[in-house]
Amino acid sequence: MDRVPTRAPSSPLRTPVAAAGWSGRARAGLALFAGVLLVATALSSVAQEQTSSKPFEPQVGQAGKDVVWVPTPQSLVDKMLEIAKATPQDYLIDLGSGDGRTVITAAKKGLTAHGIEYNPQMVEVAQKAAKAAGVADKATFEKADLFESDFSKAQIITMFLLPWINEKLAPKLLELKPGTRVVSNTFTMGDWQADETATVTDDCTNYCKALLWIVPAKAGGSWQLGEAELKLEQKYQMLSGKLGPTEITDGRVRGTEVSFNVGDAKYTGKIDGKSMSGTVSGGRSGSWTATQK
Repeated sequence: MDRVPTRAPSSPLRTPVAAAGWSGRARAGLALFAGVLLVATALSSVAQEQTSSKPFEPQVGQAGKDVVWVPTPQSLVDKMLEIAKATPQDYLIDLGSGDGRTVITAAKKGLTAHGIEYNPQMVEVAQKAAKAAGVADKATFEKADLFESDFSKAQIITMFLLPWINEKLAPKLLELKPGTRVVSNTFTMGDWQADETATVTDDCTNYCKALLWIVPAKAGGSWQLGEAELKLEQKYQMLSGKLGPTEITDGRVRGTEVSFNVGDAKYTGKIDGKSMSGTVSGGRSGSWTATQK
């Protein structure tokens, strides 16, 4: 916009004609500016309308609540479900479900699957994809914060999150029903070591490793095993301790399955609440039962 002159004309007296001349120029300039502003506003409104009507398309690397979105390669999705031994009887929950591919793949295999995703636009993308794939009845999605969500009913948990998020989730995951399978794309869970890992090479160049954890039953404490006391210390799925005066070795819990060695005798069995039982092989043979004190 041109600046309106502020210096008085050289003549000491301003005539009505001169005054009228300056006023006319100002009015013309203001009218021109108003016209330009009106056109610019109209064009801006059209552009905004076109932008808002354009369907949302997810972009690799787009920011999320705690992570950026990077889709899991389809070959790894298949491997994650494979090492989890997914069956149609399982209920799967995917934490941070993104475009829904893990949930949809599970649903195609007959599972009932649910995705938890913080971005509402990604939820819509996933819902549309599930409908297009014909599995909307088995593949559902919700906009939610995974730290505030209940996934206690799942037999399988899948996720592609950062290590610090996995670590933050670990205490909650360890409280799930023993035997629940947790599968992560690439990233670990602090000092809770994975029970199994698998890597794919076909159609995958980045993020090609699957890690599986089996939520262990609680075995720590004192147990009465026959005439001897079995003292167990548990850290995640690993066991240490003594049967009577003898140190146990290779102690491990995998879901409800328990195993440990006492000398050359190998104990294997299952934990059922405050009791566990099984068989002995190696240096001894027979059955055993223990009751928690």
